[in-house]
Amino acid sequence: MKAEAKATIEAGKAILGIEFGSTRIKAVLIDENNRPIAQGSHEWENQLVDGLWTYSIEAIWFGVQDCYRDLRENVKEQYDTEIETLAAIGVSAMMHGYMAFDENQEILVPFRTWRNTNTAQAAAELSELFVYNIPLRWSISHLYQAILNGEEHVKDIKFLTTLAGYIHWQLTGEKVLGIGDASGMLPIDPETKNYSAAMVEKFDNLVAPKGYDWKLIDILPKVLLAGENAGTLTEEGAKRLDISGHLNAGVPVCPPEGDAGTGMVATNAVKQRTGNVSAGTSSFSMIVLEKDLSKPYEMIDMVTTPDGSLV
Repeated sequence: MKAEAKATIEAGKAILGIEFGSTRIKAVLIDENNRPIAQGSHEWENQLVDGLWTYSIEAIWFGVQDCYRDLRENVKEQYDTEIETLAAIGVSAMMHGYMAFDENQEILVPFRTWRNTNTAQAAAELSELFVYNIPLRWSISHLYQAILNGEEHVKDIKFLTTLAGYIHWQLTGEKVLGIGDASGMLPIDPETKNYSAAMVEKFDNLVAPKGYDWKLIDILPKVLLAGENAGTLTEEGAKRLDISGHLNAGVPVCPPEGDAGTGMVATNAVKQRTGNVSAGTSSFSMIVLEKDLSKPYEMIDMVTTPDGSLV
């Protein structure tokens, strides 16, 4: 097994998954048969800044670089070899929240995580407007609350994304998001496998009096299904991930996903009429539906599987 794993790594056939959890960043290397062959980790903690829970951009990059460094060292210790290239990379992270960037790719306000509950007014108004349960932590709630609060930065938004979407963008240059993670930004239409066009139009009409020079669809990441082309690791991205400089560019990177999708795939609960229970930082059940709910329920949050089924 050890010789086989070493050969897989040296042939560039290993696959890397990186997960940004609430308390730990994890990197797992698997072989062609999905068997874990090495891992690395980095512990971190969110900070309460000006009354909002956040992780700084510096903490995000130090964390992922330290996590990858730990993986590299474990690979050298276990197999006496170096990771030069990979068959694929995938990034997943805690869903929802608010990462807004300007035209210079600079973050406009500190990352607002899913833990923040300052969005009650926005979530209630949007739930009524959309006739759809919009939770406090969803990205659209954060955006609309910033608008309600009259925050100056909103007019300068060029791109709004999640943590996984941000990391993927920096590694590949692609402003995309897996459909599961995207469904925690704004509701998804199960027919089109894209953001709900009706809700996008309602939102644009709602904020039109503000006179922003952006439309909602222009600042959101493009929605992709599992398996679709989401770009490749750039030279700059490779250097940001592996500061030792050993990792080569050109590795295909799958659509970035949220932790809900990670849980579904890990528990083989992606097919309709399957489900799972998670007891992590929060406890919840996820059930894959055959059709949409007949009406919205405040206690039920709707997301999707990585291939677009409602959950």
